[in-house]
Amino acid sequence: MIKSLLPALAFSIAAAPAVAFDINAMTDAERQTFQSEIRSYLLNNPQVLVEALTIYQEQNSDASLINANYAELVGDDHSWVGGNPDGDVTIIEFLDYRCGFCRRAFPAVEELVSTDGNIRIIVKELPVLGPQSELAARFAIATLQTEGPEAYKTVHDTLMTFRGQISERALARVANDNGFDVDTIIAAMGTPAVEEVINENRSLAQTLRVSGTPTFVIGGQMVRGFLPLEGMSAIVAEERG
Repeated sequence: MIKSLLPALAFSIAAAPAVAFDINAMTDAERQTFQSEIRSYLLNNPQVLVEALTIYQEQNSDASLINANYAELVGDDHSWVGGNPDGDVTIIEFLDYRCGFCRRAFPAVEELVSTDGNIRIIVKELPVLGPQSELAARFAIATLQTEGPEAYKTVHDTLMTFRGQISERALARVANDNGFDVDTIIAAMGTPAVEEVINENRSLAQTLRVSGTPTFVIGGQMVRGFLPLEGMSAIVAEERG
């Protein structure tokens, strides 16, 4: 494992000087000196190797977790699926409607999915920020179950940009304003079917060691926390490559 990290470390150190050079064009003497400098740098800065090993282990651990639980991530029958259902890259987002970073990521996710055209997006509600988060998640899930995926998307977008306190009255107003069956949705929020979805999402999150929102699974990579549009696009391109 350490050997697999050394080329990346060497590249990072080589890239530090202002004058670029071709590492493959070095003479044997230059290469020996360069390797000696790397060794000296690592001995004097052992925290760099520790940090690199930690990142390496986390990435490989996340990849293993994704592979072991991929069927549950993409194949359940209760999560909303948007974008291109046949897309070549899938993004799964664990989110909380009261999460500030989820709201901040929302326009980036929307732009990426809409402009790319070949991404499947799956949303998994993970209410972690208290009673209002729980109400919002139950409302979104109940809407999906009673009104269908198009109604869910409307509610999802509304909740991601909602201002003010989340209450049953406020949610009823959202449903009424969009012409949905308010009584049916509100009644469904407390049913075992909705409870089961939230419990399954929480169980899957725990298995994946997801402790906060937003958390993204993009292809075979996990991103824990907010990621700007450029970062998401780069990972999508990497997955395709």
